[in-house]
Amino acid sequence: MSGFHTKTFRQHDDYMTPHSAWEAIKDYIPKDKIIWEAFYGDGTSGNILTELGFRVIHNGNDFFESNEGEVVVSNPPFSKKKEILQRLKELDKPFILIMPQNTLNNNYIRELFNGEMQIIVPRRRIQFLKNGEDNHPKKCNFDCFYFCYKIGLNNDLVFLD
Repeated sequence: MSGFHTKTFRQHDDYMTPHSAWEAIKDYIPKDKIIWEAFYGDGTSGNILTELGFRVIHNGNDFFESNEGEVVVSNPPFSKKKEILQRLKELDKPFILIMPQNTLNNNYIRELFNGEMQIIVPRRRIQFLKNGEDNHPKKCNFDCFYFCYKIGLNNDLVFLD
């Protein structure tokens, strides 16, 4: 099983997504598709997406050995983003992934998704949760975007209000 509790991902990958981050994009997530929240973490993202009205598959199955749901909506481990994007491209799986904005500068993004990537820019910086707490002393010091592939946004660049 590949998850935050195994050696597959680095220890610093265990930052969870706050409710506000999923709430902010709920209108952009396809309602008619089964969502695969592919990275289990502490389990809360799948619960949040379910609470927001989505049909969600969220389990501890190894992402690199699984192919579930119709659309991936996740905050993947940043230490493996290149491998994750390569796998999603191989699967040709639509996705919305929260990743650092500087991911746009990587050559592998251009090589994999040249002209196919759409971006949602949040209104403010996402403050990820460490150990289920939103008041840890080290706040997130970098910006993240929602990277979208085959989601069908009206514009390639969407700024949230």
